Amino acid sequence: MGTLGRAIYTVGFWIRETGQAVDRLGSRLQGSYYFKEQLSRHRTLMNIFDKAPVVDKDVFVAPSASIIGDVQVGRGSSIWYGCVLRGDVNNIVVGSGTNIQDNSLVHVAKSNLSGKVLPTIIGDNVTVGHSAVIHGCTVEDEAFVGMGATLLDGVVVEKHAMVAAGALVRQNTRIPSGEVWGGNPAKFLRKLTDEEKAFICQSATNYTNLAQVHAAENGKSFDEIEFEKVLRKKFARRDEEYDSMLGVVREIPPELILPDNVLPDKAPKDQK
Repeated sequence: MGTLGRAIYTVGFWIRETGQAVDRLGSRLQGSYYFKEQLSRHRTLMNIFDKAPVVDKDVFVAPSASIIGDVQVGRGSSIWYGCVLRGDVNNIVVGSGTNIQDNSLVHVAKSNLSGKVLPTIIGDNVTVGHSAVIHGCTVEDEAFVGMGATLLDGVVVEKHAMVAAGALVRQNTRIPSGEVWGGNPAKFLRKLTDEEKAFICQSATNYTNLAQVHAAENGKSFDEIEFEKVLRKKFARRDEEYDSMLGVVREIPPELILPDNVLPDKAPKDQK
């Protein structure tokens, strides 16, 4: 960073510090009526060395997720709460329509003992379950990695393959297409059914839709959120379209049927 770059950085730093000081002053002036929102220095996208993340504009990146360094994320993918994608000593590529769920970790290896370069490549329409660890691996299109699974350096998960929840897949293991592997260490369990293959594709689609809902909610201002709270108190149920996006099925009470003689404009049928 040259002299000009350091000067610009310093000016930017003091502008941010001034902004936080002004926010604190405004909060004091508002007294008991103010809404206190702690300002955070967390950045969802962060450069490392000379590498910057490249994230498609249609990607949902949760506010608490971190995408660092040489990382590419394709259209319609979603990076959920608490995830870390760290492309520092090598690169990470995530395809389109892929979901990496909450608290998962994706990292890379510069090389293994034999000198093989180990970036992490995740294909299109892949589902990576909560708290999975993917390190220096390749996960091909429409594959499924279960919750809490760990994939070590050099693993290849082929298209339409499934790694069961909690599995530990050892280095340089290849999981063939159409197979389910699980256990510690992971081994072949059985073949996938056609229904399960369809489920993998549907899972990716469901998360793409759900990500749009979360993106909309995260993008709302404080005033919009408070206004919706008032509306929800007035109208107990959300609209059907919102519920269907979340996959919620609400029980609707049966229509109340009143006897004819309760209504003032109706007389009993047997009277004339």
